[in-house]
Amino acid sequence: MGKLFLNVLCVIILTVITQIGGVIYLVALLLYRKKTLKKWITFSLLYLISTFAIVPYVAPLFGREKIKTTDSIKIHTFFTSLANRNYVVPEVNNILISVSSTLSKTYPGIEIHCLDANFPFFNGFPLPPHLSHKDGKKLDISLFYEDDKGNIVNDKPSVSGYGVFVNPVSEEYNQISVCKEKGYWQYDFSKYLTLGTVHRDLNFSEKGTRKVIQLLRQESSVSKIFIEPHLRERMKIKHPKVRYHGCRAVRHDDHIHFQVR
Repeated sequence: MGKLFLNVLCVIILTVITQIGGVIYLVALLLYRKKTLKKWITFSLLYLISTFAIVPYVAPLFGREKIKTTDSIKIHTFFTSLANRNYVVPEVNNILISVSSTLSKTYPGIEIHCLDANFPFFNGFPLPPHLSHKDGKKLDISLFYEDDKGNIVNDKPSVSGYGVFVNPVSEEYNQISVCKEKGYWQYDFSKYLTLGTVHRDLNFSEKGTRKVIQLLRQESSVSKIFIEPHLRERMKIKHPKVRYHGCRAVRHDDHIHFQVR
């Protein structure tokens, strides 16, 4: 019973994190039920082959494709690609290419860092811990940051891209406190998902973040852009596409979420 429980747990965890990992683990388990080392070696090989050589060619049958990286579009962590969390509908890729091309004219060498997107298969399949990343139409990108000289840089303050917040100052509306006082304990849960903090000397770049939001909202197929209210106020952004996401989600002063129709 103990082994059964562990195997079921492995299937669940691998499915939740990577979508395809649970099925591949079952295949490896059928091949090497009593040989743990061979089972995990087989799983690892099958998983890597599937993730990098098979899934990218099957995903378009489900209307999705990998985020197309360029000199100015990057996946922030290798884990995102390894866990198949880097799939979007083609329109999202078109937007990234358009926005990054225009952005580079203002800030040469600056990169858009993509965080969590969607899994490659099946509408409605959730991408934990996100509530809405389940149809290929959503993507999180990192905020922009400056060094102590005011230059926009490509470094980010956390390894994962999440969890290091740009907190409201005293005169700004504090939506975080409002949500937590209402009992939404998960609102700042992403502080536990940093995977480590780096580049502690970075400052939030209002000009860089405002510019990318401006470019995103100008794209006709972008329907919503989520960012925390105090940052929207600080950057003086007033546009119906740029809105608040609600207390049931997590706070958005560590990243930008956008989605297409």
